[in-house]
Amino acid sequence: MVKKTAFTLIELVFAIVIIGFTVLSLPMMNRVISQGIESNLVQEAIFASSAELNEAITAYWDDNSLDANTTFARVIDDGNCSNISSSSRYRLKPGHIAQPLHRRCVDSNDTSFPDVNNSAVFSLDDIAHGSKNIFIDATTNQTGYKKDYNSTLIVERNTTFDGTNNPNIKKLTITVTDTKGKPITKLSTYSANIGEIDYYKRSF
Repeated sequence: MVKKTAFTLIELVFAIVIIGFTVLSLPMMNRVISQGIESNLVQEAIFASSAELNEAITAYWDDNSLDANTTFARVIDDGNCSNISSSSRYRLKPGHIAQPLHRRCVDSNDTSFPDVNNSAVFSLDDIAHGSKNIFIDATTNQTGYKKDYNSTLIVERNTTFDGTNNPNIKKLTITVTDTKGKPITKLSTYSANIGEIDYYKRSF
């Protein structure tokens, strides 16, 4: 007699059931993985917009904030600056210290300051933009799940701050939307017309 070995019927049934469960669960697993990747892309879009907002507030408050003799930002004269020499033009309202190398106003009579249309001055008004892609080559859609996200940056002056309209405050708002224009998140920050401090001495 020739001895033969083979699977029993019960073993075949169990194998078929296990394979069936595996095949049925594959679409669900793919969907969960795709949703996880989409969530990560949304987070990356939010982080990228937050980084853009943080970079934006490093710009000059206004095109006329640049001092003609230095690279320091000065306070735009809103009518509250003293009319003394340019070396001691302090704001009359509280906020400035009457000491050298501290914040001071620009000399409004100095014609050497760049005009408001000078593109060489990186100011807050120059960074505002309409809807643009956040990701590079976002339309390639190589894997079938990557979506495009857009950001819009708005700069508002005379904004409401502490309950009052303040001409020395600018509000920056960046909005992240998907391809259908649905808002994902909105981030805001403020920038004040306070200028910069000159450093008397630096040591390294």
